[in-house]
Amino acid sequence: MSRGAAKAPSQRQLRVGEQIRHVLARLLQEGRTHIEVLAQRDVTVTEVRVSPDLKVATAFVTPLGGRDVPGTLADLRTAAPALRHELARELNLRFTPRLTFQADRSFDEAAKIDTLLRSDRVRRDTAAPEEPEEDDNGAAS
Repeated sequence: MSRGAAKAPSQRQLRVGEQIRHVLARLLQEGRTHIEVLAQRDVTVTEVRVSPDLKVATAFVTPLGGRDVPGTLADLRTAAPALRHELARELNLRFTPRLTFQADRSFDEAAKIDTLLRSDRVRRDTAAPEEPEEDDNGAAS
């Protein structure tokens, strides 16, 4: 394996990431962020990736309707210590991971791919080729 190739996450990383995602989503839904502006926003936590040593968790988030992504990320980064404290209370982990937040661009990428697939150029390239017509003797014309 080359140095730059990333290893697939372990089962433990996946499980801890999913637990963190559930708790973060509930905390944000309940408004338990200690940041008034953030309590007014609807934020979806789409994925949480945990580092191999379980010390850092990156939460991928998207605000409802994709509105004010930079402002939402700034508010989440401000609320990160309080959210980490709540995670520590609810999860049974030796170390509570440090939280980082990133915008989830997967929906944008999916929309871009969908638009490309629906374009006339791609539709023309993927259309089934027309079969040549045969005459009465079975020869193609």
